[in-house]
Amino acid sequence: MEKNNLKAWLYLLPAILFLGFFMVYPLIDVFIYSFEEGYNFASQSYYDTGLYNFSYILHDPYFLQAVKNTVILVVITVPISTGIALLISAGLASIKKLRNLFETIYFLPYVTNTLAVGLVFMILFKKTAYTDGLVNMIINFFGGSSVDFIEGPYWAKMFVLCFYTIWVVLPFKILLLTSALLSVDRTYYDAARIDGTSGKRIFWKITLPLISPTIFYLIITGFIGAFKAYSDAVALFGTNLNAAEMNTIVGYVYDMLYGDSGGYPSYASAAAIILFAIVLTITVINLLVSKKHTHY
Repeated sequence: MEKNNLKAWLYLLPAILFLGFFMVYPLIDVFIYSFEEGYNFASQSYYDTGLYNFSYILHDPYFLQAVKNTVILVVITVPISTGIALLISAGLASIKKLRNLFETIYFLPYVTNTLAVGLVFMILFKKTAYTDGLVNMIINFFGGSSVDFIEGPYWAKMFVLCFYTIWVVLPFKILLLTSALLSVDRTYYDAARIDGTSGKRIFWKITLPLISPTIFYLIITGFIGAFKAYSDAVALFGTNLNAAEMNTIVGYVYDMLYGDSGGYPSYASAAAIILFAIVLTITVINLLVSKKHTHY
């Protein structure tokens, strides 16, 4: 038994070293940086340790704007994308002919470059000197007035960002939910129909409980992915997200390191730790909720 345990640990050793070097060590390093005040990357020196970096971050209007944008993005996109994906997956699972074709079509945005999709969305929504964009043409057709979704009011830009994010994450969720629906034992459905159970009651009492592990997995990963959003905003509004008021927490961390106001690894580390704490808290809450409402 001891020899088998030793062999198992030897097999795991490469993975443990890889995770330790590329995940655990950077996290510890970032945590240390976040408490070093006035850290100078060139000289590897700082003048004090304390909570000033966190105080500065929490009073920085750019960071507060980034938190606001990220929270709105999370609250809107995660439930809507999961709900839409569930409806589409239920439709795909109920058909047999051309199911594989439709699954391929729905999955295409997932394998398409994020920036390329963002460029297409920008063309659809952006107003230029020559055209108001396809979306505004549709709005005008129904009697509405044109809106500058890319450089206009905040609500319009947030709408585009949320719409784009939902579009990007839908394929992955549809794929998993369709697989989960198809894996449900048909015996439960046959027994329910023999008892005269309605289709709506079958969905709520049989289908949802049986695919609840997949749903909660998508919700948890959706929260984590939305909190890490950055490339989506860059694809739509460019790299100067602070000027566009569309920065995210990850974008703020990047700007503190490499942007025009960059060169402040201590501030970036403090913001990263705050993001880590938020994501960890949301994940723990979701896991606690899933224990009560998930059927394995």
